[in-house]
Amino acid sequence: MPSFFLPTVLLPAGWAANVRLSTDGGVITAVERNASVTSADIVLPGIALPGLPNLHSHAFQRGMAGLAQRGGDFWSWREVMYRFVAVLTPDDIEAIAALAYMEMLEAGFTAVAEFHYLHQGVDGAEYANPAETAARIAEAAEQTGIGLTLLPVFYAHGGFNAAPPTPGQRRFITDLDRYAVLLEAAASAIATLPDARIGVAPHSLRAATATELSKVVQLAAGRVVHIHVAEQQREVDECRAATGATPVQYLLARVPVDGRWCIVHATHMTAAETTALAATGAVAGLCPITEADLGDGIFPALGWRDAGGRFGIGTDSNTAISASQELRLLDYSQRLAHHGRVLLAPAGISTGRYLWGEAAAGGAQALDRAIGAIAPGRRADFVILDPAHPALMGRSGDAVLDALVFAAATPCIADVVVGGTHVVRDGQHIARDRIVARWQRTAERLVGA
Repeated sequence: MPSFFLPTVLLPAGWAANVRLSTDGGVITAVERNASVTSADIVLPGIALPGLPNLHSHAFQRGMAGLAQRGGDFWSWREVMYRFVAVLTPDDIEAIAALAYMEMLEAGFTAVAEFHYLHQGVDGAEYANPAETAARIAEAAEQTGIGLTLLPVFYAHGGFNAAPPTPGQRRFITDLDRYAVLLEAAASAIATLPDARIGVAPHSLRAATATELSKVVQLAAGRVVHIHVAEQQREVDECRAATGATPVQYLLARVPVDGRWCIVHATHMTAAETTALAATGAVAGLCPITEADLGDGIFPALGWRDAGGRFGIGTDSNTAISASQELRLLDYSQRLAHHGRVLLAPAGISTGRYLWGEAAAGGAQALDRAIGAIAPGRRADFVILDPAHPALMGRSGDAVLDALVFAAATPCIADVVVGGTHVVRDGQHIARDRIVARWQRTAERLVGA
């Protein structure tokens, strides 16, 4: 039952000095302000913030980062991804996921929602264990210490109107009966992880019929539901041609969307759709780096904010893993879209603090985890910023968060604690050497595959 002494901490009510966090079983049990350090305390000098949840990750795609930068569009990028997954073994998936999760922790993410759809073997045949690859994701989470919400993906079709899958999708494809078995097996795979969660993830409206979507939502049984919606304009056009409705209209008309849902991307929405979707209480899962990389478009963040919508951030394709860069690009994209220095933060609130706080709260909701704040009853998940970093020198209070998000070109994070366990020290994950060495062997094999 370790206790932590933190000189400067961002608590829900604001900044506090000389704080002692008492913990039990990885959960914060008490927060004592203006405390005096004792010999029993673990002292972490620096500036403590709640760790951020990463609400959308395809971990295996970290292994192809930089391999699809030859122009084209989302759909040509997808073909590169199909060729990449065609050679991945379960060992490869585990090695890449461990690398991605290690980098997430070093970047300020303390938990991840893994949108996992790589289920079958390289020839499309089932593994003897239907959750073979999900178990590898769980193993990577255990190796790194990141908090995990596992989202096995239902992916049945290659496009709208139940179009047959392409050969490149054969590793993703399942049906309702097999998905139910997969979901149960995946739940068993994470059973020994501390405070792990499981949810469901119909991949997209083009990959599941209306009937299948409803049945997958029933299988959720009160757990979180994540889905890609309206990421690309072509998707919107194809949905309208196939169903007579846009993706958001189609979704809201067919299933009861509520606060359990995370709507990933939602890039292309009308003002009315934005207001209607925000009113459900669902979290918008925004992945600004990936959305920019793939040319998706710009999320209507100002309208979403004004409608009372919640949001979180994810690293999606894991091309670059950085919590601060995701938040920076989210805000800068709005300035570009509106041709001015519009700010997401309401008047009088630091932009950096607003972005970090909203992403922490929205992400915690999307991951179904008691995280996102340093408070009693929450997991002891927090990051420690290095006040000696040049971007943070001379900064205090909310100016620290503005500098972290907008002014730091290099990482500012010195230490990371997840569930009371110290997993990043002096800017590096405690298992970095082993994880990177394994990834190097995997990368070299994949080059020759």
